[in-house]
Amino acid sequence: MSENKDNPMRKIVIGKVVLNICVGSSIERLEKAAKVLEMLTGQKPCFRKAKRTIKEFGIRKGESIACIVTLRGKKAYEFLDRAFEAVGRTLKATSIDRFGNFSFGIKEHIQIPGVKYDPKIGIFGMDVCVSLERPGFRVMRRRRRRAGVGKNHRVTREEAIKFLEEVFNVKVVR
Repeated sequence: MSENKDNPMRKIVIGKVVLNICVGSSIERLEKAAKVLEMLTGQKPCFRKAKRTIKEFGIRKGESIACIVTLRGKKAYEFLDRAFEAVGRTLKATSIDRFGNFSFGIKEHIQIPGVKYDPKIGIFGMDVCVSLERPGFRVMRRRRRRAGVGKNHRVTREEAIKFLEEVFNVKVVR
């Protein structure tokens, strides 16, 4: 265990944080959701289209139904700290997968510290998905000489729980 602290390649970092607000069909509500994401992150959101038609929900294939923002680096750490504050610094252990990635939901965006309610915009819930990784994971995603990442270099569930407790002071409920 002592060698892990000295080795910079074993350090766990946040690869990315993805925020997702899905509103369904209304274009007006989708624009408001995009404003909320832009206000929270300072980045312009990207819109996502429906993959198939669902009559019961009034969704047609190809229609924009959601917006997302991907945060990396310092912005990711800052937003996650605020997002954990909104959920009471607790996370279910079942929210963490075997590779150390985790997701949680925020019921109302106004629960995030520093956000005021605006009656023109309304209230939106969102999903927060976080990918944890170690330095060197780029070999999986690069275009040239792509390679896999070995099992011992992947982040495990236990390592992710320890990371959350140390860095963000989050209590993982089992």
